[in-house]
Amino acid sequence: MFERLFKLSEHNTTVRTELVAGVTTFLTMSYIIFVNPDILSSTGMNRDAIFVATCIAAALGSGIMAFVANWPIGMAPGMGLNAFFAFTVVAALGFSWQQALGAVFISGLIFVFLTVTGIRSWLIQGIPHSLRSAIAAGIGLFLGIIALKNAGIVVDNPATLVGLGDLKQTGPLLAIFGFFVIAVLDALRVRGAILIGILSVTVLSWIFGVSAFQGIVSAPPSMAPTFLQLDIVGALHGGLIHVILVFVLVEVFDATGTLIGVAKRANLIQEGKPNRLGRALLADSTAIVAGSLMGTSSTTAYVESASGVQAGGRTGLTAMVISVLFLASLFISPLAASVPTYATAPALLYVAGLMMRELTEIEWDDLTEAAPAALTALAMPFTYSIANGLAFGFISYVVMKVCTGKWNIIHPATQIVAALFVIRFAFFAN
Repeated sequence: MFERLFKLSEHNTTVRTELVAGVTTFLTMSYIIFVNPDILSSTGMNRDAIFVATCIAAALGSGIMAFVANWPIGMAPGMGLNAFFAFTVVAALGFSWQQALGAVFISGLIFVFLTVTGIRSWLIQGIPHSLRSAIAAGIGLFLGIIALKNAGIVVDNPATLVGLGDLKQTGPLLAIFGFFVIAVLDALRVRGAILIGILSVTVLSWIFGVSAFQGIVSAPPSMAPTFLQLDIVGALHGGLIHVILVFVLVEVFDATGTLIGVAKRANLIQEGKPNRLGRALLADSTAIVAGSLMGTSSTTAYVESASGVQAGGRTGLTAMVISVLFLASLFISPLAASVPTYATAPALLYVAGLMMRELTEIEWDDLTEAAPAALTALAMPFTYSIANGLAFGFISYVVMKVCTGKWNIIHPATQIVAALFVIRFAFFAN
């Protein structure tokens, strides 16, 4: 059956190899079932319902990837996009989480349209490489300040805006310990390092009595508080138009880059030979729509899938294993509810550091590339908004190129995005 469905022999793999690869990828990305509820529940959404929605969205997305594209790539609600959803769209801009879910749904439909029509590929080709790298690094910086704030390491300071928290407190100390656990284990190539770090801090918090152990296994909680609760009409409010634009842009860059990168590592994309990239792109775009209906932020391809590829995963059977394991995770909701904020903060901080590696890809010797890239990355944490970072980057890129006589190399896609952000600041600033 597996041979017929996934063409194992054609990809020079076996059922055992695919099973091991699926478990490996799941262990490296399963931290999301603890982190995503922690982030999205800050909007007022029901934490238990988000946990269920996260597991089901990941299972659906990975399942679609398995059977539509036959690629060994896991899907789940994306880091960065969940932070944008919670801390920018809801907390900073003041929209309801129902409207934010509606924006995710609409962005998913647009994403499907862009994929089917081929516009997605045109957009990717048109966005400058330096800006793409800066966007990833900027999201990393944004996650970093959120992580440090959640850990109590960075606190509000009226004189300097931010300051150092009390490092003698249990929360910050456990968060620091958790970060080093994750970093050291990952350096030693221990699979599931992030998950081990989260669980280590959680267990210590129970031992020290600063958080309560609520159990491990139970029947899945209800998803009713978030299921089909999206406000699509409200999402068409003028102020949310630029939010939808940001969702689409980040989804395009993040998911496409991940899919191509992991697929190349698995040797699934070869020059001059047919491949299933188109199907994989369609799978990840439809997963966004499905996830918004469940009640979670945008679902995307996970770069952690590279760990499964490294273990030998080459087909959709790897993704199917990931899907099944996320469904099995539905029964550990008490454990997820027992994880304190400062246990997930180290995971956020570590992922933030990994994302900042993209800074090395920026053309620092060309100021017309470097200045817009730097503005993009810096504006995200300092304005507490991914949207503002994107806007500063695209607008400044066009201005720099035009003012230095290089206007002819600006791709139309970049011009269109920059113009949309200018319109946003001119007419929808508030």
